[in-house]
Amino acid sequence: MKQIELKICLGTSCYVMGSSHLHELVDMVPSRFGDIVNVVGHNCLGQCSKNLEAGGPPYVQVDDEIIPDASIEKVLQYLEIKLK
Repeated sequence: MKQIELKICLGTSCYVMGSSHLHELVDMVPSRFGDIVNVVGHNCLGQCSKNLEAGGPPYVQVDDEIIPDASIEKVLQYLEIKLK
C-alpha cells in the first residue's frame, strides 16, 4: 500500500486555533496505522487566505485533501475511512 503523508499546519493561525494540540498525532498515528502514514509538521499550508466556507483553521493535509477545523478525532476518523 502506498504511504500516506499527513501534514499538520503549524502556521500562526492554525497554531493558535489548535494545531499545537495536533502534535499528539505524531505518536498516535504510527502506533495505530503502522508505517502506512507519515506525519510531518508544515510551516503553512496556505489555506487561511482561501474560501473559509468549508471550515477554518487548524488545517491538516492528507495527501492532496485538506481537513479544515482539524482535531485529533476528526483526523483519525478520516484516516480510518481512507485506509478501508
